[in-house]
Amino acid sequence: MNYGYFQRVTQQSPTRLWINNPTREEAKKALAAGAISCTTNPTYTAKMLQQESERSEVFAIIDQVLANIDDDSRAAAEIQRQVIKPLVEMFKPLFIMDQQQGFVSIQGDPFAEDEYLNIIDATLADRALGGNVIAKIPVTAAGLKAIEYLIGENVPIIATEVMAIAQAVAVCELYERTCQKVNKRPPFYVTHITGIFDEYLHNLAQLGQFDIAPDILWQAGTIVARKQYRILKERGYQVTMLGGGARGLHHFTEMVGGDVHVTINWRGAAEELLTQDPPVVYRMDTPIPEYAVEALLKIPEFRMAFEEDGLVVEEFADFGPVRFFRDSFEAGWSFLLGTLRERRKVGER
Repeated sequence: MNYGYFQRVTQQSPTRLWINNPTREEAKKALAAGAISCTTNPTYTAKMLQQESERSEVFAIIDQVLANIDDDSRAAAEIQRQVIKPLVEMFKPLFIMDQQQGFVSIQGDPFAEDEYLNIIDATLADRALGGNVIAKIPVTAAGLKAIEYLIGENVPIIATEVMAIAQAVAVCELYERTCQKVNKRPPFYVTHITGIFDEYLHNLAQLGQFDIAPDILWQAGTIVARKQYRILKERGYQVTMLGGGARGLHHFTEMVGGDVHVTINWRGAAEELLTQDPPVVYRMDTPIPEYAVEALLKIPEFRMAFEEDGLVVEEFADFGPVRFFRDSFEAGWSFLLGTLRERRKVGER
């Protein structure tokens, strides 16, 4: 029997595939290819509105929700849940079979995430969709407070928007401390948003902020990811690292061999890897080249990400790469809110 690339990765390594922001058809294909779980983010509904295969269904959901909810922010959150609901159902059989897979993540209104009670309320509402819904919560001061509470409620969590070692260590320490206190240990994933981090540094280079060889810059995100992975393993944190924010195929292939999960888009990433069908090669344990680290440490943002004491908790939310990532979420949510306003006007005519 001929196995596809991701099936061979699963057979030959502990690395696992999650699929990010898929259409319903892409989710079906990803499941067939070996994906075990699914991530979405606050741009999900906006992206589905731009997909011909999804648009009419999303508009039907929008019209139904707007007829019952007057407040656009509340309506947007409910619309997102209903748009994601088919994914929850598609992945549920995996969750029923093994409650360590079959997750579908939901992350709420990015404009409301500076208040931890908003995160908690949104998470509990999201979880009403099903037991395989996993909360996706940013590692910021507010997010850490929400995470601490939700661990006590035994809610599975993805700690997201992690760009720096300091963020990863802070949330892992919180998880271990809280689990011991409440005597509960829900599934817990700690991201490293490798590709977005690389994209942010690339943009700075394009602006002339520093001059560094492209070959070295290409390694920046994976270098931080490898350090984070080793720290998590050496300190025995009982969490799973989840690579995310991929912007190149190497943001998956460079993590193969690690006891990590990686979420990538179907189009341009998972689909391309299936087509290329490369050999399964262990790369996560590749030594971090000292010459590359020395060069990259001249970039302030890399230094803040790479050094364990590079940031304090109060700086997490405004760290450049994190803010860059959040900007994209806010743009997607703003697009959705704008669509709701226009849809209400149409309904009033």
